[in-house]
Amino acid sequence: MPSKRRLNSTWFFRITDANLNRSREGLRVCEDISRFILEDKYLSREFRTLRHRLTKITNLFGFPRLLKNRNVMNDIGRIFPLERYKRDLEDIFFANIQRIKESVRVLEELSRISDVSLSGKIRYIRFRVYYLERLAYERIQSVCHHR
Repeated sequence: MPSKRRLNSTWFFRITDANLNRSREGLRVCEDISRFILEDKYLSREFRTLRHRLTKITNLFGFPRLLKNRNVMNDIGRIFPLERYKRDLEDIFFANIQRIKESVRVLEELSRISDVSLSGKIRYIRFRVYYLERLAYERIQSVCHHR
């Protein structure tokens, strides 16, 4: 469990909350594409498992504390130009894989402030995503280019 002494900063919880949300959302997109489009039970299950692991990590920080520090209306990064148009399923999937990798990396780095053992758990998730990205690439190539 994160040390309370080192974690009284609003910025810590805001960054953690944003990146937990971002990574879980990306995992859900990849899970649903794996399930409904690729019809790949293994990939779907793996993305869901990682999402649930991140939910457990969210609970370690205390969802009420994360929510209390959330400040969406004053977040200077919430309004930005529209994201790049996605050409196809492949673009959507890999944009979300990238989103997951980046946000999990931020969580891994921040967790070193609070709990080094937690950092290892998050690192595991990041490397698991690298592995799933490779598996999904082959699967998406075969589905997208044979329709």
